[in-house]
Amino acid sequence: MTNSRSEMMTGPELEAALRRIGETRYHSLHPFQTLLQEGRLNQAQVQAWALNRYYYQANIPVKDSYILARLGTVELRREWRQRILDHDGSETERGGIEKWIALTDGVGLDRDYVMSGRGILAGTRFAVDAYVHFVRDRSLLEAIASSLTELFSPNVIGVRTKGMLAHYDFISQETLAYFDKRPVQAKRDSDFALGYCLEYADTREKQEAVMAALRFKCQVLWAQLDALYYAYVEPALTPPDAWRPGEAESGREAA
Repeated sequence: MTNSRSEMMTGPELEAALRRIGETRYHSLHPFQTLLQEGRLNQAQVQAWALNRYYYQANIPVKDSYILARLGTVELRREWRQRILDHDGSETERGGIEKWIALTDGVGLDRDYVMSGRGILAGTRFAVDAYVHFVRDRSLLEAIASSLTELFSPNVIGVRTKGMLAHYDFISQETLAYFDKRPVQAKRDSDFALGYCLEYADTREKQEAVMAALRFKCQVLWAQLDALYYAYVEPALTPPDAWRPGEAESGREAA
């Protein structure tokens, strides 16, 4: 029986509600994602995905730094700090951002152009910036809850990488090295975030806020794929300032 909005959910009920959000809203369900993993995009469309996704990847440690600064104990900061190291890397180990640059190299894009942020879609920029601002401005509980999309990513990553390797001759295992560690990292991170939310969402209002934060994050991811689909698939109306196929390829000047 479903509780009314005035009643507290139990921990298992809240977790089930969060997982239902992912089942219906996670961006693995988006048509662009399906086309990507089934090999039904051309190389230019994959390049557009890699280029625009870089902006999201590059901002993950930014949003995590906002959360880190608000955590009140050494133990919590140590836990969250690992996320930043995973993406920024260290002197001895490549992080997720560097691995994503290797991915854009692998699909044939000029890395200076990718890192400059030129050519990304306005929809990408607006969605990612909205996510960073959400984490900065909302409660700590909501900020952490917005990361719960990682509950759904491990299985999706396997499907995506297997499909891309099978269908695109310009993709290699090294190109997709970013995804090698992500299932384990995402499981670790989502376990922590879920436990935190179940513990600190101690009123129905806070539980509703946690669910709303997860829905918002799903919208952020979905909106990025909406922008890609509209600009490069159907109706393929690429905005004036956005990257176009043939521009900024490896060894070439950006147009």
